[in-house]
Amino acid sequence: MSTEVQIIVTLSLLIWVAPFIARLLHFPTTPVEIVLGAVAGAFGLFGEGHNELFELVAEFGFLYLMFVAGLEVNVKKLLKTDTATLKAGFAYLGLLYALSVLIAYQLGMSFVFMVIFPLISVGLIAALSKEYGKDAPWIRLSITIGILGELVSIIVLTLASAGIHYGVGFEFFSKITILVAFIVLLVLFYYMLHLLFWWYPEIRSLMMPYFDTKEQDIRLSMAMLFIMLAIMIYLGLEVAFGAFIAGVFIATFFAHKHDLETKLSSFGFGFLIPIFFIHVGSSFPLEALQKEGLVMLAAIITAIMIFVRLVSALVFVRGYGFANAMLMAFSQAMPLTLLIAVATIAYHANSIDRFNYEAFVLASLLEVLISMAAIKLITTATASESR
Repeated sequence: MSTEVQIIVTLSLLIWVAPFIARLLHFPTTPVEIVLGAVAGAFGLFGEGHNELFELVAEFGFLYLMFVAGLEVNVKKLLKTDTATLKAGFAYLGLLYALSVLIAYQLGMSFVFMVIFPLISVGLIAALSKEYGKDAPWIRLSITIGILGELVSIIVLTLASAGIHYGVGFEFFSKITILVAFIVLLVLFYYMLHLLFWWYPEIRSLMMPYFDTKEQDIRLSMAMLFIMLAIMIYLGLEVAFGAFIAGVFIATFFAHKHDLETKLSSFGFGFLIPIFFIHVGSSFPLEALQKEGLVMLAAIITAIMIFVRLVSALVFVRGYGFANAMLMAFSQAMPLTLLIAVATIAYHANSIDRFNYEAFVLASLLEVLISMAAIKLITTATASESR
């Protein structure tokens, strides 16, 4: 059996069985996919060395994940968030970044750690909302602040990527200038398009009909994704940022297609995105657990990332109560996707070594385990007290 055929069969089986195992263990599917990838890699089911096709599909799976993350961000709804929550949210993010930089600096860690510690991703928060309900106060707060935090994290990811690739010099500052100019153009484009659709709402319906027999909504979404990727490549910016912006564009201007996000997410989480997580797992050799100090470093990373969120979340205690603030903090202590993304970029650019990369991957799994368990304990205790 050729390597390509072996990889295809292995991926197909792992993608299929992962939800069954996750349901059996009462655990999110994503970490299960990473562990399955690691186990399959340990048994040599992905062949020896690198496979370009596997890596290419996995890379696109990651970009599609960023696109789906963008679909969670409706700029119009975000701008309607009450002022008190937004102020507390910015205070939370400011404290989160300040503590992360301070701790990393005091421990003599590189700037990659400073970038990773405060990362926020709404990916697993969405999974929590399915289990605990979207109406739970801490879920609503976590999603709102998570969207705000993910926007900041994506920008930080783009800046960090430029810094990692070009260093702090002329190239880096030129990329920052291009990024700022691009964001300004995006803001202008947003207001122009908002006015256009307000004066001529039929244009929106023409681009994405309510009753669509030709899947125009999917076609436009994919076209927007690839166009944004092409623009990012042309400008020399992080392509993940382009994928995220494409998702934000669709969510903001075509909210009338209520089933579109479900259709796009279902395709991604049912096929492309699992390939990325399985690939991440396959790049983590299980024998790495025997490396001296690896588990300890992963535990330290996990402890710091949870600690800075618990401390920062205290700004929400007055408005939401201590339990909801802690639940929100633990729900945001699992930025698995962005953590692995930044670690992968840093590793490929030789900003961190293999040892640190493996520690970050292991830490991403530990965070999910600890945070999920903590959320379960707090919600159970809170429910018992309310009876």
